[in-house]
Amino acid sequence: MLQKAEVNGKIVGGNMSSAADVEKGWGDKAGTGAGERADPGVEKGQGEQERLQPGQSQAELEAPGTETTQLAPQSVTKLYKRRWIMLFLFSSYSMSNAFMWLQYGIISNIFMRFYSIDTFAIDWLSMIYMLTYIPLIVPVMWFLDNRGIRDVLVVGSAFNCIGAWIKTGSAAPGLFGISFFGQFVCSVATVFILGIPSRLASLWFGQQEVSTACSVGVLGNQLGIAIGFLVPPMLVPNVDDQNELARHISVMFYITAGVATLLFVLVVIVFQEKPDIPPSQAQAVARSIPPEQYSYTASILRLLRNRPFILLIISYGLNVGCFYAVSTLLNRMIIEHYPGEEVNAGRIGLTIVIAGMVGSLICGIWLDKTKTYKQTTLAVYLLSFVGMLVYAFTLNLGRLWVVFITAGALGFFMTGYLPLGFEFAVELTYPESEGTSSGLLNCSAQVFGIIFTICQGKIIDHLGTLAGNIFLCVFLFIGTIMTALIRSDLRRQRANQQVADEAGGPQSPVQDYGATAQTTPYSSSPDY
Repeated sequence: MLQKAEVNGKIVGGNMSSAADVEKGWGDKAGTGAGERADPGVEKGQGEQERLQPGQSQAELEAPGTETTQLAPQSVTKLYKRRWIMLFLFSSYSMSNAFMWLQYGIISNIFMRFYSIDTFAIDWLSMIYMLTYIPLIVPVMWFLDNRGIRDVLVVGSAFNCIGAWIKTGSAAPGLFGISFFGQFVCSVATVFILGIPSRLASLWFGQQEVSTACSVGVLGNQLGIAIGFLVPPMLVPNVDDQNELARHISVMFYITAGVATLLFVLVVIVFQEKPDIPPSQAQAVARSIPPEQYSYTASILRLLRNRPFILLIISYGLNVGCFYAVSTLLNRMIIEHYPGEEVNAGRIGLTIVIAGMVGSLICGIWLDKTKTYKQTTLAVYLLSFVGMLVYAFTLNLGRLWVVFITAGALGFFMTGYLPLGFEFAVELTYPESEGTSSGLLNCSAQVFGIIFTICQGKIIDHLGTLAGNIFLCVFLFIGTIMTALIRSDLRRQRANQQVADEAGGPQSPVQDYGATAQTTPYSSSPDY
């Protein structure tokens, strides 16, 4: 038994790729509007195709005397247990890279004395992660679209491993250049990480868990930042003896290199590109699009013409850029008001990230339950602004326990926003590549992160921490207004719902490895 597929109010004949083509705007222009592909038509006679003409209805095309066959079957979907292994492996690799981002900044005063460098140089050990991302994200997005997620992770984990080993040779005074080069190599790996969570979630996870999976993918990076706040002050104490200090730094570098090596080996051996059977109807539609109809350049141009997505790019960059600045400069802000509290500075950073991890997970689960992308994103953004205000005006009260509470509240909302931005972007841009939309979001975050870190650092040096934090509050307020202006267009949800409606109601995908694949009333056998 066969069915018709409806996309944006149009009846589309042919297979599932036809539905995707109409949604995506690929192919020839039809009389229904520029940028929409003409309906592929129906089989006629000896395979001859007849298309709808401008002004002609489907009923007229199916009038007596016209043989028609509509092909748009609901696809078989299946969930594999191994999806959790893929997610855990990616999260662990992301964690390793994020740890190396902050292993200098949280004990910046120690490394400044060890390498005899100033605050601007030590800040660049963090900002190099942001700067590297900007020119490399476009070729890496192309690489992701053309070679797939597995090759991206293998190359990224290789850079992560090589950079970690380079830094093991810099544990001596006067070797700042080697340490910076190793950090640069690790920063290249970041380009192969930040845009992956939403892509991995879409490839492996079902409709009712995709946002949670994206949140867990982001959690790996946040856990690395948390460890980066906590562990370096413990491994590298602030001692006066340079030889003893060099030994502590060397131990930290060798531990990170060993972990990075193990994760590289596991990615090469274990990680798989995608499951044999798609996990959701939206992913089935995306898979059915013929590769020859996809243009990477055209995809980028379509995204840049998507006004809601452009607003999200800017607002996401403002929020995450503020988070990067706060994380990079946290040690300087705490030490200014609480001298000698390097360890507590790390613990405050840990509090920010742990609270953010809880916020990320809660937000992901909430999205899967409610699908309220616009409302949730706006609420969390507004609360990030409020949290930044409270943190700014309580930092100088002289009570560390207050800083722990306000920093935790700030982290809960500011870090919890990360997966919301990814998932909202996927909804606004479906069926474009998740890696491309996430890559553009992260590029915006890196640009604003560099600008905010440099500007806030200079403001702190000349006017103090309060002025620097108010500077960030202003931009969070602007981002909140921009988020409120985003028109909610949940394209991925609409695609899943349209297929479910045509099938007569929602259906759950198959669980487990060996379970019998789900079949619909429109298919006669499992699709293996």
